[in-house]
Amino acid sequence: MSALFVIMIGLAIYVAFIPRAAAGYAFYLKPDFKALVSGEHGLWDTIYAAMGQAFFTLSLGIGSMEIFGSYIDKKHSLTGEALRVIGLDTFVAICAGLIIFPACAAFGVEANSGVGLAFMSLPGVFNSMGPVVGRVVGAFFFLFMSFAALSTVVAVFENIVAFPMDKFGWSRKKAVIVNFIAMIILATPAALGMNLWSKVHFGAHIGSIDALEDFIVSQNLLPLGSLIFLLFCTWRYGYSFDGFILKEDEKIPTKFVRGLYGWGWDRFTQEADAGKGIKFPNNAAIKFYLRFIAPLIILVVFIAGYIDIFGAQAAPTVLAVMAVVVIAIIYIGSLIKENFSKK
Repeated sequence: MSALFVIMIGLAIYVAFIPRAAAGYAFYLKPDFKALVSGEHGLWDTIYAAMGQAFFTLSLGIGSMEIFGSYIDKKHSLTGEALRVIGLDTFVAICAGLIIFPACAAFGVEANSGVGLAFMSLPGVFNSMGPVVGRVVGAFFFLFMSFAALSTVVAVFENIVAFPMDKFGWSRKKAVIVNFIAMIILATPAALGMNLWSKVHFGAHIGSIDALEDFIVSQNLLPLGSLIFLLFCTWRYGYSFDGFILKEDEKIPTKFVRGLYGWGWDRFTQEADAGKGIKFPNNAAIKFYLRFIAPLIILVVFIAGYIDIFGAQAAPTVLAVMAVVVIAIIYIGSLIKENFSKK
C-alpha cells in the first residue's frame, strides 16, 4: 500500500505538467454553488449522495471496519485509529481525483464515463511517459492497485468468516470453504448479468442484476447496518416481550420488560479510549447527538434513497423494510442478551 501511495503522489505531480490538464483541475476543484443549490439534482441530492459515499467507502454498515477494529491491540486508541483511516481514505480519494480528472481533460476522456474511468484515462498518462518508463510505471501501478483490491476482499470476507467461527465454533478452514462456495453462487448472477443474463431486469426502477445487488448493499445493508452498530454502541438497554397469551389464535404480548441488549455508552467510550492516542469526545452534546440525532439522519438517508429510486409511492416499501429491520434488531438483541446471560 505504501508503494501505491508513492506512485499516486508521483502521478499527481506528473499530470500537472501534461498539456490541457488545467481544464481537469477546474472541473474537479472549482466549486459551482449555483449548480449545487439549483442544479439538476439540487442540494439535498448532493448531500444524500455524499453521505451514501461515506457509508460505502468506509464500509461502515457491513462490518469491515468493525471486524478490523476488533483485532487492534490496546496500544492505540480506537478513536485515533479511526481518524487515521478517515484521513488516509480522504487522501487517496483526493489524490485519485488530482490524477484522473486532469488526465481526462488532457486525453479527451469524458469525466462521467463511470466506474471504469481510471482504466480509460490512465493509459494515456503512461503512454506519455515513453514506451519503457510508461510500461514499468503502469505495470507497477495496476499491480499494487490489485493488491489494494485484494485487501478489500479480505476485509469483507473476514466479517463473514469470523461470524461462524465465533458463533458456531467453526474452524477457519471450514468457514472459508463454506463462504467461498456461497460467494461463488451469489456472485455468479452479477457476473452473468453483464453478458448472458443482461436482458434480465427487475422493473424500471432497479434494472439489471448488477443494479439489484448494488441496491441491496448500498441502499439497504450499508445504512441499516450502520444504524444497528450505532444503536448497539450508544444504548445498553432495550425492551422485549415478557411472554405471550393466546387470544383467538393470535399471540398478544403480556407486557414489555427492560433488558440488556446493547454495548452501552460507557462501555463503548471505555473501549474506544483504551491505549495511547486521541480520546473519544465524551460529553453530553456528543452523547445526545449519537444517540438521537445520528440515527435520525441515517433513517432520513435511507428513506430518501427509496424515494429517489421508486418515487413518492415507495412509502409502503419503506415501511415493510423497516419492519424487517425492527425484527432483525430484536433478533440481534436477543442474541446479545443470551450471550450476556451465559456470562
